[in-house]
This record gives sequence, structure tokens and C-alpha cells, in this order.
Amino acid sequence: MERRSFLQLMLATAASAVFAPWNMAKAFAAEMIEKLTLSDEEWKKRLTAQQYDILRHEGTEAPFSSALNNEHRAGMFACAGCGLDLFPSKFKFDSGTGWPSFFDSLPGHIETKTDYKLIAPRTEYHCAKCGGHHGHVFNDGPKPTGLRYCNNGAVLNFIAGKA
Repeated sequence: MERRSFLQLMLATAASAVFAPWNMAKAFAAEMIEKLTLSDEEWKKRLTAQQYDILRHEGTEAPFSSALNNEHRAGMFACAGCGLDLFPSKFKFDSGTGWPSFFDSLPGHIETKTDYKLIAPRTEYHCAKCGGHHGHVFNDGPKPTGLRYCNNGAVLNFIAGKA
């Protein structure tokens, strides 16, 4: 084996050992979340018309329309559909986009899929408990993740002081 190949193999092995516990923790958290399944009529009773459109039909609120853009207190942002905690306030940042933005989510609390609605693929994310659509995740966020979870504020509830 060439020295370069050996070093690449050792680096890959070390990286997988470092990140394996994180990936296992995320998988474990996802398994612990009990799914919430409701009928369309039950969702309509539970949600406002705007929340229903966003969470159940992947709608989008107007930029700069959410009071949560200016929410800077310590607390937790939770799914308005089912109450699952999604983002601690320490993950929030001002992206200037007009939607509440976060650089990370709680492990296992978000599920993703590829969205082709604008022709170019985007990563859409949903609540892991109720499957409600929250927004899209982009690779233009701040350190440490470099991610920007761009969330519709209408489908978040803020719980002040919750860690």
C-alpha cells in the first residue's frame, strides 16, 4: 500500500470514529420520537389557515411577516403542529432573509427530502413527529455547521426560558 493511500485510509477511519457517536445519537433521538398522525379534518381544526397551508401543503409565508424574526430571548422554538422542540434559541441567527433562521436543529427532530418545485433541487425539512413542512435548509449559514434552516415563523411556537 502506498503511503498516501495508507494516510487517507487512516484519516477516514479516524473521522468515522469521531463522528460515529454523533450519528448514533441522532439516529437514537429519531427512534424515540413517536409519530403523530391526524386526519386532514383534525389538522384543519388544530391549525390556523396559514399554518395548515404551510405545514400540510408546503406553503410559505411572506418574508419579514413573522414576529419571531425579532425574537432574541433565551428559549425554544417548537413545531406549532405538534409541539416538538426543534431549535434552541442559541442556534438562531439573523440571516437577513426575512424568515427565522437557525444554523442547527435538535438531533433527530428534523427530517429532510429533496424538493424540485423550483426546478433546481433544494433540501426541504419537516418536523420528525408530525411531518409538518417548516422550510428549507441551505449551505450558506454561519459556523460551526455552515447551514441555514430557513423556517416559516407562522409554524413555530416560541417558549421563553425553555432550554
